[in-house]
Amino acid sequence: MVELAGDYEFAAPNELVWEMLLDPEVLARIMPGCKKLEQVDENEFEGQLNIRIGPVQGVFRGTVELTELEPPCSYHLVVNGRGPSGIVRGEGDLALTADGDCTAMRYTGQAQVSGRIATVGQRLMDSSAKAIVKQSLQNLDKQIQARLQPLPAVEVGAETAVSPPPSPALAAPSQTEFMLGVAKDVLADIIPDPRQRQLLAAAALLLGLVSAINWFANLVARRVAKILQEKERGGN
Repeated sequence: MVELAGDYEFAAPNELVWEMLLDPEVLARIMPGCKKLEQVDENEFEGQLNIRIGPVQGVFRGTVELTELEPPCSYHLVVNGRGPSGIVRGEGDLALTADGDCTAMRYTGQAQVSGRIATVGQRLMDSSAKAIVKQSLQNLDKQIQARLQPLPAVEVGAETAVSPPPSPALAAPSQTEFMLGVAKDVLADIIPDPRQRQLLAAAALLLGLVSAINWFANLVARRVAKILQEKERGGN
């Protein structure tokens, strides 16, 4: 069982945050590894996600259904996903509260995971889920702030000013960028002491450097051996 709960504040009006939370194009740009997301009914979406948790990776296909909608304040959601790596079933609640020019979000949820993806361990599963939610909300915040940016005016003649077409929405982060951010958050959750994280990072860097030197030394040795063999054949 994976359980999630948290808060987030957006510097944007309640109605705009609600609108973007129901926009499949926006959601596809903020969700990790989202390959496809489309609305199939008034409050139901179908999607395809490439999910990676620890050493387990796979493509999940599933549905997200929204119920108990109270615009622009809250809804309940039910998630069902299935892939070669396992099955995910979950549900949760999301609530928005206007706070002046800002909007406070409160979310809770839980999910049952089975199959190979459940073998990574409860702690890594929990840390990965928290990191994925955190990264998704940060990406949503960036999309909202981009939507709030005023369009520059262009003067035409002496008195007329028109705005150019809206600029394209921010591109979704690459899977590599997203996973690097998730890995950083997971590491911070598993090893809260920053000094221990620095030591671990230094050890990993040293190990990588030693591996690179060893690979290069082996490459040179093979090259030298090949040259010597060619000389011996030429001498004979």
